[in-house]
Amino acid sequence: MKKQIVWIFILLPIFKCLSQKGAIEKIEFKNQYQFGSDIEHKVSTDTVPWKYQKSASEYALKGDYKNALKHWELAMKKGTDANNYTLRQKDSINQKYHIVSASEYILEESKKNQIIIINEAHTNSFHRIYTKSLLQELYNNGYKNLGLEALGLDSLLHERKYPTQETGYYTKDPQFGNLIRDALAIGYHLFSYEDREGNNGKLREIGQAKNIQKVIQEKPNEKFLIHCGHGHVLEGNYKPWEKTMAGRLLEYTGINPFTINQTFYSERSKVECNNLLLQALTPKEPSILLDENNVPLKFERGECWTDVAILHPITKYIDDRPSWLFDSKNINVAIELKEIDIPYPLMVFAFKKGDNINEAVPIDIYEVKNKTTSPHLALPKGKYEIVVVNKKDEARKFELEIE
Repeated sequence: MKKQIVWIFILLPIFKCLSQKGAIEKIEFKNQYQFGSDIEHKVSTDTVPWKYQKSASEYALKGDYKNALKHWELAMKKGTDANNYTLRQKDSINQKYHIVSASEYILEESKKNQIIIINEAHTNSFHRIYTKSLLQELYNNGYKNLGLEALGLDSLLHERKYPTQETGYYTKDPQFGNLIRDALAIGYHLFSYEDREGNNGKLREIGQAKNIQKVIQEKPNEKFLIHCGHGHVLEGNYKPWEKTMAGRLLEYTGINPFTINQTFYSERSKVECNNLLLQALTPKEPSILLDENNVPLKFERGECWTDVAILHPITKYIDDRPSWLFDSKNINVAIELKEIDIPYPLMVFAFKKGDNINEAVPIDIYEVKNKTTSPHLALPKGKYEIVVVNKKDEARKFELEIE
């Protein structure tokens, strides 16, 4: 197999060819995201059992990957699997499996399939970045349609070419917004498939599958990439729902989807709490394990499964930001705030120039707690409007060009 995508996790320098255009303006701006101190205050005073699920989501929406992981684990009450594998156990694993690039394997399998379903944890921005990394090559392999569970009923999305705060809830995360932007730029037809009847459990899975089935019936000869949350990707019998969306889709269409679980072998906030397999193998890029017969390691639980499970690498940080934000397109941009005359803490937003800053999902967000903190944004080359706002919604704006 020819390798299509290479993931490199290295320290990247700050891009120097950038320039601020024009004066700093005072503007009216309504911040749609929560400051960390406000999220923590809500957690400390909230009494509902799902308070950490809420806080994890709020952290994820504003691009705070570390705290999103931490709060999700508090919500799920996840602890340590065990201390570690012994050296003998690690040797046994390495003898049984060999590691291959997940992207390479998926792209090769995509040629044999009509439907690919990949899941995400709703509080993990990296899962969205990984799906985004596959878009161009999957499109080249015939996948022209992208179904998003998180997508709302945004009738102007294809015309506008970017998501707004009303496009969906999880799509407010800049990295989900960037997935949508890239998909539209590549040429995908995006569609929402969430059940709109307010159902849960079995009826929700049926509703989702029927909505996807309808789109497939309209385009019977086309290929489909489906991005979903958590367990909707599972095939087989899932007792709480009988079948998930993926299982129902096979039932309704007769098309066996290629299913990918990228949540189970993802990192936790503490290395010692990671899944034992992830601890033993420490992959350097998103990876899939193949046995001596080249059969991939599945995710299996009871009577349900996915065709493959991805082992994601442990995140390294650059300027307190995940290194995977700075990919082949994104540049580590230091933002200068010396001339900003409003009280801290501040939130810094980067909007693509020409987008409506009061509606658009930003390209990136960074919270600055005090004057000693230097904000770093992950941005591709282009022209931007940088908005800086504090808790009182006092806001300033200036333009920035990255050449």
